[in-house]
Amino acid sequence: MRAAVFHTMGDDKFEIRDDVSVVGPGAGEVRIRVRAAGVCHSDRSARDGVLPQPMPVVLGHEASGDVVAVGDGVDDLAEGDPVVVNWLPACGSCSSCTRGETYLCMAHVLAGYAQPRFLAGETPVYAMAGCGAFAEEIVVPRAGAVKLAPDVPYEVAALVGCGVMTGVGAVVNTARVAPGATVAVIGCGGVGIAAVQGARLAGAAVVVAVDTIEAKQQTALRFGATHGCGPDHLGELSTQITDGEGFDTVLDVVAVPQTLRTAWTAARRGGTVVVVGAGRSDQQVAFSPFELLFEGKTITSSLYGAAQAPRDFDRLFDLWRAGRLDLTNMITHRLRLEDVGDALAALGRGDVIRQVIRYDDVG
Repeated sequence: MRAAVFHTMGDDKFEIRDDVSVVGPGAGEVRIRVRAAGVCHSDRSARDGVLPQPMPVVLGHEASGDVVAVGDGVDDLAEGDPVVVNWLPACGSCSSCTRGETYLCMAHVLAGYAQPRFLAGETPVYAMAGCGAFAEEIVVPRAGAVKLAPDVPYEVAALVGCGVMTGVGAVVNTARVAPGATVAVIGCGGVGIAAVQGARLAGAAVVVAVDTIEAKQQTALRFGATHGCGPDHLGELSTQITDGEGFDTVLDVVAVPQTLRTAWTAARRGGTVVVVGAGRSDQQVAFSPFELLFEGKTITSSLYGAAQAPRDFDRLFDLWRAGRLDLTNMITHRLRLEDVGDALAALGRGDVIRQVIRYDDVG
């Protein structure tokens, strides 16, 4: 089969190979023919070394497709079933799972980092997050394949598999934004746009889209933001619409030291800062003990939108069906597998919301 193999961290070139094979499925695993894969900023982060990743690797983790085969012990999926990939599947038995915090389970993801999922010729190749969706077929644990209703397009399903779940979930699962609340979203790429939509769904009265690129602010307004501004003007806008008190919830989808400090400053006393983006492990953010105590703010993380898949996937699809969650217009480009490098570069320029590879068109 064909796959985009990435060899060297920091490079901008992928090797499109026709001699790649996927390993498995073994017991408790599912083999999937990928029909659509979203190009997520986390793929760029893995390429650039922000997220640790053994090499060589097939990137991609936001995907949907059809079941090709199942391993021993999988009796509730069959060949031909459409599925969406859950890149953070729960093992069901670790301490995080038994506490009900399945989105913190790392068992399957860590296994994916330790065990190559592909062979390129005779060379073992890893799969990002145990998925490797920039390949025509992948193998994931049973919990990593969520059965899909036949009315959901593959492209729409792929977006829910990561970016939309992460953004909407950060608002409704983690922050639990209340009706009438004031919300600011820092970073208006695909996940940020999903967070904007989540805030609108939650009934927030004010949703401020913050981005250095004005075109992305304008896009966020089309998806439900009430205001848009650059980070340098956020304080001025806050004075106008919150009387300088600050926002109830600020979501940082970028997660670099500067944006985290901006988010902290923008939140009101007693407000909440939600870290949504995947930042670098070698960067530090400074807070004084005084401000942590006396400003009474909460800073928390939202990994994968605190998702409980498949429950939350189904809820998002229901909202899409009802016309309350716009997923179709989040897909701005459809690409060939060969164009994955250009798509990842475009994420850095900020000129896309989400790009989707359609595997049916490759070749």
